Amino acid sequence: MIRRRKKVRKLRGSHTHGWGCKKKHRGGGSKGGRGMAGTGKRKDQKFTWAIKYAPDRLGKRGFHRPRAVQYTPTVINLGEIDQNFELFKNKGVIYEEEGRIIFDATQLGIDKVLGAGKLSRPLVIKAYHISPKAEEKIKAAGGEVILV
Repeated sequence: MIRRRKKVRKLRGSHTHGWGCKKKHRGGGSKGGRGMAGTGKRKDQKFTWAIKYAPDRLGKRGFHRPRAVQYTPTVINLGEIDQNFELFKNKGVIYEEEGRIIFDATQLGIDKVLGAGKLSRPLVIKAYHISPKAEEKIKAAGGEVILV
């Protein structure tokens, strides 16, 4: 059907422009809100728009490892062992056996010995894990490494 006039001109003065009740087809109110409002439970309204223009806003992103799975080893440096020698000796972590001085990291609940700092005396170090740098420094000082 060919119209000579635009429909808008025809509907001027009709108050509702053919949409029935005043409340219907108001504009912003019929959209359900502003911006990304309404993308929650009734996300179908803006889903295709979001996929096209804001794909980062929808859905879950990334992955978090559960706390039960995460593991951070407790560590100690050679420098700390050397610095707190007397303290560890009083606690019984450092003791003498067959003429050798032994530092038992497992008694402190330490998982790994790292190689930062200097070692001024020969020590026998017992631990679950020892870094290669620490092992090198212990042997250079005349000590020994025992992995438990």
